[in-house]
Amino acid sequence: MASLRKATPTTRVLRLALDGNSFSYRAGQAAMLARDEGEMVPYSIASAPEETAANGWLEFLVKVDPTARFGATVDTLKRGAIVTTDGPVGSFVFPDVPPERRFLFVAGGTGIAPLRSMIQHIAAAHVPGTARLLYAARAREEFAYAPELRALERQGLLELWLTLTRETPAGWRHGHGRPGADVLRPLVDDPETLCFLCGPPGMVAELSEALIALGIPKTRIVTEGY
Repeated sequence: MASLRKATPTTRVLRLALDGNSFSYRAGQAAMLARDEGEMVPYSIASAPEETAANGWLEFLVKVDPTARFGATVDTLKRGAIVTTDGPVGSFVFPDVPPERRFLFVAGGTGIAPLRSMIQHIAAAHVPGTARLLYAARAREEFAYAPELRALERQGLLELWLTLTRETPAGWRHGHGRPGADVLRPLVDDPETLCFLCGPPGMVAELSEALIALGIPKTRIVTEGY
């Protein structure tokens, strides 16, 4: 293990050093992780391929969850701990050469992980076009990567929309409530927008239907649930 840090009260950013080994993957894919002799569990890779090539590590956003096979013990990992990694796995990927020039990413909770990989890939590979992110979380402190995403917005590399799905605190100036067609409509003003959705299955299904109703073809909606 290279490092472990707190991302939100309920998630951790885990970086695993490859120690000179190669690990090729596409933005959006996952890897299988296990501690000791434990069961291998899939986790979306949050780092972009370009970051891994430059820095020699893989990054993951792990939810601290006593019922999860890996998340239950993630906080006990120490620098130098061995985490078995295999992969990559999964077909939720950003295309190598997309014909589209508008990209919408919709994340719920830890669903931001593979989308963060794609967004950083777009920036690193200088993919032409406009990237927009709609990110929903239950509480203001649960937006993982918020400073980084705001920095990308300031640099003109990302258009960012945040929304809280539960009680809205005083001073909150962004969206609130479960996102629906009314929120999506201005984000897909071009029917050729390529859309990537990752989050709870109910949210993903609901927003996929909303995008279709707004004129986005099914072929331009790529989804991943957890």
